[in-house]
Amino acid sequence: MKELQPDKLFDLSGRKALVTGGSRGIGLGIARGLALAGAAVAILSTNEQRGQAACEELLALHPGCRSYIYDLADLHGIQEMYTQIYTDMGGIDILVNNAGIQHRGRADTIALPDLERVLRVNLVAPYVLSQCFAREQIANSTPGSILMIASLMSEAARPTVSPYTASKGGIRQLVRALAVDWAEFGIRVNGIGPGYVHTDMNQPLIDDPDFNAWVLKRTPLGRWGTPNDFQGIAVFLASDASRFVTGQIVYVDGGWLATF
Repeated sequence: MKELQPDKLFDLSGRKALVTGGSRGIGLGIARGLALAGAAVAILSTNEQRGQAACEELLALHPGCRSYIYDLADLHGIQEMYTQIYTDMGGIDILVNNAGIQHRGRADTIALPDLERVLRVNLVAPYVLSQCFAREQIANSTPGSILMIASLMSEAARPTVSPYTASKGGIRQLVRALAVDWAEFGIRVNGIGPGYVHTDMNQPLIDDPDFNAWVLKRTPLGRWGTPNDFQGIAVFLASDASRFVTGQIVYVDGGWLATF
């Protein structure tokens, strides 16, 4: 294989990315990183106002950024949505399956519709979107990179988040399964496992003094993560710098999993 120049290892110039849940939180942090590395980024969200605001920020980093609105709980419309974005962008080289939802409650109290919605958005939609991505790349003999957002709950468990934990455990295995299925086509599939990160989803935890103190004590680096902590790892996994890396999950958790 041709050796790359060191200054080109992390260069995403000319590439196009789709980041689901890209209007805020970790998704926006990743979108910023990809745009700063030279990629045109399409973000997908469920809120038009928030999506436009995020897109304006990204346009200051790269002129090719766009915003789209779609609810990934609607699995049957994903192919049409993906085809539209693919056409508008002139292809997609990087897919970041970041969008996720949470439903809290003790496992015996979770209603079936709530369980199903979490699994649809967090696990099934990434599977379907990855299928859309892979079909296009395979048909066009084009390599690509898929990033899945895993979680500490891919490896551990805490009370009251069983639907989310089930979905993120599934993501861990989906990364491995898709990496093996599509390696021959040059499609790499990897995951990013966030620790406790200061996002809207986690705001109730941050506002709980006892839980906040536990996170700060339990995390060796002694702080909550921020969305921008995910820029570098996303660029690495999307770029040629990681061209021999597939089927892996990299935990960005401040050392949380390394201790007890």
